[in-house]
Amino acid sequence: MTKRIFDAEARQGYSLIAPPFVYALLILAAPLLTILAYSFLTDGYLEVVKEFTLENYAQVFSDPIVRKIMLRSLLVAGLVTLVTVVLAFPVAYYVSFMVRPERKSMWLFLITIPFWTSYLIRVFLWKVILGYNGVINSTLTGLGIIDEPLTFILYNVNSIVLTLAHAYAPFAILPIFVALEKIDRSLLEAGRDLGESRVMTFWRVTLPLAMPGVIAATLIVFIPTIGDYVTPELIGGGKIPMIANLIQVQMLALDNRPLGSALAVTAMSIVAVVSLIFLFLNRRFLKVRQ
Repeated sequence: MTKRIFDAEARQGYSLIAPPFVYALLILAAPLLTILAYSFLTDGYLEVVKEFTLENYAQVFSDPIVRKIMLRSLLVAGLVTLVTVVLAFPVAYYVSFMVRPERKSMWLFLITIPFWTSYLIRVFLWKVILGYNGVINSTLTGLGIIDEPLTFILYNVNSIVLTLAHAYAPFAILPIFVALEKIDRSLLEAGRDLGESRVMTFWRVTLPLAMPGVIAATLIVFIPTIGDYVTPELIGGGKIPMIANLIQVQMLALDNRPLGSALAVTAMSIVAVVSLIFLFLNRRFLKVRQ
């Protein structure tokens, strides 16, 4: 009788997860498998020759230009993640611990305001702000602080990092805020009752308990920024390409879909490895803190 009940519950559970599983399989897995299959095919003139080859991956790992662009993508994504999470944590901490409960929803509402506009529009706005005749240069010139507009605040890595950090800030603030909200305040009071300072209580109690939110924020920011295409193209002026820009060139401009697919698979594999390494190091950190 008990076995029948468990079997019925299992069938009910499978029936509930079947629609989203099929949806994920069709929408996510099918394109990824297609890209993976294309990466092992041969490029012909304006067509893909269905002949198995490893030449695409050999070219990816042997080409110095590809290595340089991949390292740049990792560096930019790492800098964006670091800047975004470091700046997002104090905001999330303030909203969670300093703002009265009845006003937290208003603060969260304000944090999500950037989502009201398109990501592309926000990138164009930063281009206007940082441009040669943009807001910053016009203001500094009008105040007499500079004689000529600054040329180093746009079309470089710093401007790309600034734009991406602003674009993904809400994605970092919200998971950290959720993790901080789950912390039992009595634990913090107990730490202070035992003679710990606020700084040591934060380091020994608050930060370890908030690490799940920090991890989520890190991965949410790092994974999409390494493959960002619009910002390097507009804010970088096409002079500082990242891996997504290189994939676009191979896929569309050069019509070399096998090589473009190999680049995409390699980038996804590197992101997966870096993410797993980070999760492993974080688990070790939590064990040490315990």
